[in-house]
Amino acid sequence: MIRFYSYIMGKSEFLLRGLLKKRLKKGKEDAARLPERMGEPSLKRPEGTVVWFHAASVGEAQSTLILVSHLLQENKDLSVLVTTGTVTSAQLMADRLPKRAVHQYYPLDHPQWVASFLDHWKPDVALWMESEIWPNMFAAIGERNIPAALINARLSEKSLKRWQKARKGIEDLLSIFSVCLTQTEEDAESFRALGMRNVLVSGNLKYSADLLPVDEMEFTRLKDSIGKRPIWLMASTHDPEEEIGCRLHRHLKKEHPELLTIIVPRHPERRDRIMTACEKYGLKIKQRSTSRHLPEPDTDIYIADTIGELGLFYKLAPIAYIGRSMSSDGGGGHNPIEAAQYYCAVLHGQHVQNLQAIFDAFDEAGAAIKLKDETDFQKRLGKLMADDDGLDALQHKAGHFVKNKATVLPFILEEIEALLPKADQIKECA
Repeated sequence: MIRFYSYIMGKSEFLLRGLLKKRLKKGKEDAARLPERMGEPSLKRPEGTVVWFHAASVGEAQSTLILVSHLLQENKDLSVLVTTGTVTSAQLMADRLPKRAVHQYYPLDHPQWVASFLDHWKPDVALWMESEIWPNMFAAIGERNIPAALINARLSEKSLKRWQKARKGIEDLLSIFSVCLTQTEEDAESFRALGMRNVLVSGNLKYSADLLPVDEMEFTRLKDSIGKRPIWLMASTHDPEEEIGCRLHRHLKKEHPELLTIIVPRHPERRDRIMTACEKYGLKIKQRSTSRHLPEPDTDIYIADTIGELGLFYKLAPIAYIGRSMSSDGGGGHNPIEAAQYYCAVLHGQHVQNLQAIFDAFDEAGAAIKLKDETDFQKRLGKLMADDDGLDALQHKAGHFVKNKATVLPFILEEIEALLPKADQIKECA
């Protein structure tokens, strides 16, 4: 099965180029950097040892940043390459990567593009975040004897069942990793069931992540503009969560006439569709992307359709609903830890399977509110807005919960450091 995949991918250059063009038209690729997706570098390789992190999208990229920062602080002779596969994650890297770290888009899994990428960057260590599998890249890493580790690894039950159908091929691919550090014991058992050795439970790196950055001048501007108005936040929303927010706002405004609802869509390029959807509710809407406009006294819905400002709104709002947990695409959830780090009261829907262990831990600790449906959402949100003491208690539970969990980082860094001498030995033998 794996050999068949490699053969088909090798014959699919025309189709892959077509796929990239299609994604480009939809705004899912960066035209100026499209060659990177075909293994053509846009930057020179740094001198000396290069540690390569791959993080598929924004969630994994957030976790990667804290590792990159600490690794560079402790190893002054290292450089870091980070690859991701989405425009939003590339923007995040551009804004937040430290010196001696560079970003490239990850190449699609065509054998020649993979070889071109590796031949140029010649990474001394490859660190794979979470669980994305690309057979041709894995095979090429193994052929080049590049030390590799699977970091913050997770594996859903659905993925496990799918991968077990090609267990021998998957086992061979995963054998490139000298260590696998998982988020939970359940994840560890799943990887062991696929034949992986040296599987260790590290805990979830997301708990140790730095707080999302905040532009303090913008925070002051927004806080002054909002004044004492009651506010709440819908973070990283997907369709139709923005409309749910509008309906909730329209109802809650009866009890809270000055209420401001802030919506931060996960994909800002949806802004026009969001505006069209929200306008039918007769509410006054302001878009942040338009000249950094501030909400006015009569603004009902403030759509923060910008990139890299979620921390600003977590710091601003006492209540945060975590998006893609009531969305029409089946949900999956986004990271609640980022909100809790700013002592937000965390609310979420039923569909959080992509981060199930994290949400379950929050719920069991009483550090979040799990919503049954839109009616329950309306009831719970209204109760929080009317009960200052209850809101304060939930905020502190969330904040203290994530602080007590932030013990993962040292263990993972120790395992990464153990790979670096191996890289040096390989270079000496070259």
